[in-house]
Amino acid sequence: MIRRYGEPAETGRRYTRRPGVYAILLDGDHILATHQAEPVPEFQLPGGGIDKGEHPIPALHREVFEETGWKIAVTRRLGAFRRFTYMPEYDLWAEKVCAVYLARPVRRLGPPSEAGHSAIWLPVADAVLRLGNPGDRAMLASFLSLDIQNNA
Repeated sequence: MIRRYGEPAETGRRYTRRPGVYAILLDGDHILATHQAEPVPEFQLPGGGIDKGEHPIPALHREVFEETGWKIAVTRRLGAFRRFTYMPEYDLWAEKVCAVYLARPVRRLGPPSEAGHSAIWLPVADAVLRLGNPGDRAMLASFLSLDIQNNA
């Protein structure tokens, strides 16, 4: 069973399942996040929905590039979570199933191509508090705990 973060599903509401991929882009003691201006300004792990017929890793590369302008190297899958949310850009109530990967930013190729997104470097200690959704925060905190234990 995949852990849920955020609000529970509303009784009687139909949700469309939306699989997505997201990255913790670690470089030293900072992560590369995306700041999305609309509908509510917030910091997020870069990533997004997997298109029909698309495989998760190419989708992750595409989404991170669109939201940050960076080329990445994927290291490993860290886990997954789900959340129930309204997606105003699609006028859709969604059950987002979010797979999170550890990746390394390799090279900045240009600015984000997705409107309303900015690439932002955040100290990991700040990111754990500032990422906009509880699933992103929990995945980062879990990774940092594992990483600290592995480096001790």
